[in-house]
Amino acid sequence: MPNKTSDPVFQLIKSLTQSEKRHFRLFANRQGSTEGLKFLQLFDAFDAQEHHDEERVLTQVPTLKRAQLANLKANLYKQLLASLRIYHAGQNPDIQLHEQLDYARVLYNKGFYQQSLRMLARVKLAAQQAELPHVALLAIDFEKLIESQYITRSLQGRAESLAAEATATAAHLSQQHALSNASLRLYGLYLQTGHARNQADHERFTAYFRAHLPEQLGRGSGFWEKLYFYQAHVWYHTINQDFKACYRYAQKWVDLFEQAPHLKESQTMLYIKGLHNLLASLFNMQYYSKFSEVLQTLEDFSANQTRRATPNTEILLFQYIWTNRINACFLEARFTEGVEIIPELLEQLGQYKAQLDLHRTLVFYYKIACLYFGSGQYRQAIKYLNRIIDHKDLSLREDLQCFARILNLVAHYEAGQDAELEYQVRSVYQFLAKMNDQQPMQVEVFRFLRRVGHLAPGQLRQEFINLKAKLEEIAARPFERRPFLYFDIISWLESKISGRSVQDVMQQKFLTMK
Repeated sequence: MPNKTSDPVFQLIKSLTQSEKRHFRLFANRQGSTEGLKFLQLFDAFDAQEHHDEERVLTQVPTLKRAQLANLKANLYKQLLASLRIYHAGQNPDIQLHEQLDYARVLYNKGFYQQSLRMLARVKLAAQQAELPHVALLAIDFEKLIESQYITRSLQGRAESLAAEATATAAHLSQQHALSNASLRLYGLYLQTGHARNQADHERFTAYFRAHLPEQLGRGSGFWEKLYFYQAHVWYHTINQDFKACYRYAQKWVDLFEQAPHLKESQTMLYIKGLHNLLASLFNMQYYSKFSEVLQTLEDFSANQTRRATPNTEILLFQYIWTNRINACFLEARFTEGVEIIPELLEQLGQYKAQLDLHRTLVFYYKIACLYFGSGQYRQAIKYLNRIIDHKDLSLREDLQCFARILNLVAHYEAGQDAELEYQVRSVYQFLAKMNDQQPMQVEVFRFLRRVGHLAPGQLRQEFINLKAKLEEIAARPFERRPFLYFDIISWLESKISGRSVQDVMQQKFLTMK
């Protein structure tokens, strides 16, 4: 049977484009050794397979011995990475600069100190222009090493100049790392808990935020310091559901790249992530006209195929574009049309399964479930909600786990699966009790669903009206509106009261958006 274990060498080979494979074969043949031919045979054998199967390789290529396989695979992996490094060097300034640092080291070792210093000066200037201060600091430290050992220059103040450069660059890097650490931790908190659930959550996040971030950036702050400062504010305001403030800082994030257009190409991932967070803020604010404008900017940027040069960029563009296409369906209440794009989305989800993180996959399942719910296909909605509910690791996106269960209850009610409803309510109530996440909206929904099976048909409309009034009061409270970001239950209740579909109710709301 094929060996199903994830194998890094096999995965890397299967990720290669045809152009990358041609380059590797040229690179490998350049080695001109018998060993090189053997790892190339192993490469060709793996490349021809659909599934990783080492036993089949050994059968098909008798010159490869089992005892050699581990070493050959290690060598093949090393050669593949070396080939890819050369192939993609032109798209990565940091790779090119590190290569020049290596050349400077070679010249230094040969005793060509002046040549080495000239190369280091070029590296330093290019690193500063590319906003890569960590590379600039490496060049400065190397310059200091050479100047401290050999009398290479007689310019007055050279020592002071190098010391000042090193101090200033190190200070920028120190501030950059402090801000990036704070940004990363706030993002981690958001992934784990979602939005602040109450005043205690808000105060806890705020205390952390104020302890780790300055009130404002110092004069002369560089690109990376500004970027991490804006990122930290985006995560903080997202957690606290202050979407207007989140929008301001996400816009600053994007504007930073607009002011340095060359960095859109070298730091594509961060630019499109900024656009994605700007879109998320606009979606939560229901600011449709600006949302459409920014989504078009993202679509236009991604249309240039040269920007899809790496699988990493391709995967991120897939995530961000599809997430926001679905969000556009939600804003416009085009659920029926949205359902039609699900097969294509699922196909691409399968294509990128190995590279996608679990968080993104769960979010896509929830959005798919919402599209089905909005179009009235409740059993299909239940199918995708169960994919979230069945996931056992609760350390990621606790909020998504909670609201998937709430929507699942409502979907069971709409699907007419009343026999399961009482059991489902008890099960979800117990789950939320363990998660310490029972909120007023959830409690009211539980109460309604528990007694709805005992009501006469003529009583239902008044019960819907009563529940809607209670939930509208809850939604007006700052920290109680979180559940309504995940499921517009107010619109669902309005549909039950007025006898219209959820889609019709939400399309009427769309007409009032700015």
